[in-house]
Amino acid sequence: MLEVYFETKAETMTFCDRIVQYGLDIELNWRSNDKWGNRIKIRESRSVEEQLANTAEAMAYVFTKHKESNWVADIIKNVYYYKDKEEVHRISELAHSILSGDDSGDVPIPVEIDSRKTLKKCFHENIHTEEPVHFESLVNFRLQPYKEELIEIIGMAIDEFKREEDYQSFVQSLREYVAKKKSKFKLVHVVQGRSFKFYKADGRPFSKMEIKMLIQQEPLYIVGLDEAELNITPLLAMAPERVVIYGDHPSEPKTLTVINVFQEKAVFEPFTRFPFQNYL
Repeated sequence: MLEVYFETKAETMTFCDRIVQYGLDIELNWRSNDKWGNRIKIRESRSVEEQLANTAEAMAYVFTKHKESNWVADIIKNVYYYKDKEEVHRISELAHSILSGDDSGDVPIPVEIDSRKTLKKCFHENIHTEEPVHFESLVNFRLQPYKEELIEIIGMAIDEFKREEDYQSFVQSLREYVAKKKSKFKLVHVVQGRSFKFYKADGRPFSKMEIKMLIQQEPLYIVGLDEAELNITPLLAMAPERVVIYGDHPSEPKTLTVINVFQEKAVFEPFTRFPFQNYL
């Protein structure tokens, strides 16, 4: 029989719910020990190895639900020395996105890092049937390998946070540039693709020479762009009063940048609504 102790009722209930899902037979005693807390006895209803594996998985789940957020915030503040609440919150969000295995983000995770696997391993290696298991003790003294990976993951989140900050600063500089610049065109149509294609209000496409001449007339280097960039740069040079982007991917990065820069001047439409199909 395996004997497990948790200090709080919330942790105890989370553990019990998880253990029951694994089909293990348990006996629960609330506050049966003033020093160690709530006692749970797990009866031997299957092989010892399977029982220990399930218990380790359940403990890892308790940790991620009740303690991991505090660990993340503590590392951000005391290892990386971020104190601003909004910055800590945003870095925490990015870190949790990485920890959850969210593939939609831009943070590449080294293949050798599997924090969830490491967490379960830390618990599994320190659970034994011949002696009581104290969750709080394991958390405080046996999770160092997991903590080291967590510190590395938060470092990745901070790198992404800095990239976001740089991007926002870049977008703001472009907004200010557009706000000060006199418009050369009332309307420009843009069609998505590997590179944008630009069309005048009457549907005629801008030629490569026209775009090149427009760009050469502008000191775009002051906002960190050069003549080789042929997606955002032409629009900044044109400074249209209105931009309509057509395509099937509204969250495509360069499209989002245009919308963020031109704001209310820019709209996105499905490709099927492009009115000049004969010019494609």
